[in-house]
Amino acid sequence: MSQSTADPIYEILRERIIGGAVSPGTALRQDEIARELGVSKIPVREALLKLEVDGFVTFRKNRGATVRDLSTGEILNLIEIRSALECRALDLAIPNMIEADYAAADEILATYAAATQEADLSALNLKFHQTLYEPCGNPILLRLISDVQQRIGPALRAFVTQTSGLQRPQAEHLEILAACRAQEGGRAASLLRDHIETTRKEVAARLRRTAQGQGPAAFGT
Repeated sequence: MSQSTADPIYEILRERIIGGAVSPGTALRQDEIARELGVSKIPVREALLKLEVDGFVTFRKNRGATVRDLSTGEILNLIEIRSALECRALDLAIPNMIEADYAAADEILATYAAATQEADLSALNLKFHQTLYEPCGNPILLRLISDVQQRIGPALRAFVTQTSGLQRPQAEHLEILAACRAQEGGRAASLLRDHIETTRKEVAARLRRTAQGQGPAAFGT
């Protein structure tokens, strides 16, 4: 069976994983997937093997393929990578920003301030950051940022939102946007770096407490 036959299956399964439709630890049974998609098990297995190479799936003895969970170290590493990529994108974006960009960010933050559901806050937070980086003019950099966000996934983003709360991120968002408006690239990037680093420390602390049995994680269930 050619690789091209496995490609659409790979994309379907990858989208389900990064979109949160299937949670970490969920079994991905080849026969069920093949029956659902109307294909043989051969391209399904090829797709699952590719997902394993890309870090989305783990093959376990007597269990087959399961959706891979991120370790604490991997989560914190992804947040560090996010900081490096996003600070660079913001630095490149600020000279290209126009009033429409600021207005779009303002509107998102106004909606963010009124939101009460964690899923909405998480989605708005992501949209705010994407709006700031969009003018950077570097599609490769934007794609790398998107890849990291996809790796983090919606469940973990909701966990981060739950950990960070509303008030602290919102205040920092407003500071970052004000620096962007003033065309203060160095200050804006520094504020963004501190913003992400504070989030990383909060997540690290909560994951430690979770590992010690002091509270449940909000993802991987």
